[in-house]
Amino acid sequence: MTSTLRRGYWCACPTESLRWPRGGPALLAAIDAYSASQADRWVAVTLRTISPALDATASDEAWTWLHAGRLETRRSLLRREPCTVTVTHAQTRITWSIHPVLFLPLASRRAPE
Repeated sequence: MTSTLRRGYWCACPTESLRWPRGGPALLAAIDAYSASQADRWVAVTLRTISPALDATASDEAWTWLHAGRLETRRSLLRREPCTVTVTHAQTRITWSIHPVLFLPLASRRAPE
């Protein structure tokens, strides 16, 4: 059975309003990644894409991670350790989390013969 398990990373991006914290985080996006590079690339591409729309402080946080923090994130992922990257824009906290997981195969949808 263990041969059907596949190592990977569960990547999620919830946002949370700092103005109205009672609402709790809202899941913005989530993907499954099958390598550390695929997982941290997802965060990097997203940060590069949204950085022009962020306020100056949040943009600086994003580019600091892209230039300095990304390498440490990749090392942690290769050690199978969970990682998070957080940027706060205006009254919204955006967090990318990456967790090592074992993916289970889905059951076949074909009718048993």
